[in-house]
Amino acid sequence: MTATLGFLGLGTMGGGMARRLVDAGHDVRVWNRSPEAADELVAAGAVRADAPGDALAADVSFSMLANDEAVEAVLTDDAIRAASGNTHVAMASISPALADRLTDRFAAAGATYVAAPVLGRPAVAAEGQLNIMAAGPAAAVDAVEPYLSAMGRRIWRLGERPSVANAVKAAVNYNIIHAMQALGESIAMTERQGVPAEQFVDLLSSTLFGGVVYGGYGGIIAEQRYTPPGFHIALGRKDLGLAEEVAAAGGVTLATMPALVAVFERAMADPDLKDADWSAIAEVSRRDLL
Repeated sequence: MTATLGFLGLGTMGGGMARRLVDAGHDVRVWNRSPEAADELVAAGAVRADAPGDALAADVSFSMLANDEAVEAVLTDDAIRAASGNTHVAMASISPALADRLTDRFAAAGATYVAAPVLGRPAVAAEGQLNIMAAGPAAAVDAVEPYLSAMGRRIWRLGERPSVANAVKAAVNYNIIHAMQALGESIAMTERQGVPAEQFVDLLSSTLFGGVVYGGYGGIIAEQRYTPPGFHIALGRKDLGLAEEVAAAGGVTLATMPALVAVFERAMADPDLKDADWSAIAEVSRRDLL
């Protein structure tokens, strides 16, 4: 398949994802607000784009930006016009409301919009092992699936309305947050009985709670390996807010939401935790910060 690709947003996740496309032999135009982030990719064969519109003008473009504000700042109407006749795939965790607006704005510019948020930390992205939740016009998702497959091990197709993928991502992250908080509370309980955290996490993950979250985050929490952050705690608080928005839009009351918000607020107010990985919320229970 011969096509020119664009990639906007080369942070800890986006950089690894773009590298997968470059290594697969695609012609990739890369752009980042801090231009030096593109240096390694350019050395590997990518082409540096001077402006967002240059990347969006590719046959298929992808973006991996931090939050709604970053997306709004980069995907302006002027930049989106460069995507006319082409397809854009937004892979960040953004609000469904923004995804709906972007769907309309790309359509008004004569372009197609697909949402494809991902599950996985930076190391998983670099290995091309992400789980990718894709939603958008079926023909468009069909067309971009080969590129998504270079970045992920499984593509979960969630229908034709792009914002549904963002709602599902928010719900998944809400589950992850619950698991991290449960780990923090239960580790605090068992540590105070003299049980090493590593042993308790091994018990959980080897018996009733196997899987990526308990095994991966359990180890991080047990060993308190919160820096450098794989996913910043502020981004976790953002995702908690997205879950709240999704629930409100569907008329769902989240009983545990107030408690989780309080945990994040306490963690982000602590000078030792505010710049840590989002799993550091476990320390709020462990250190009795509530």
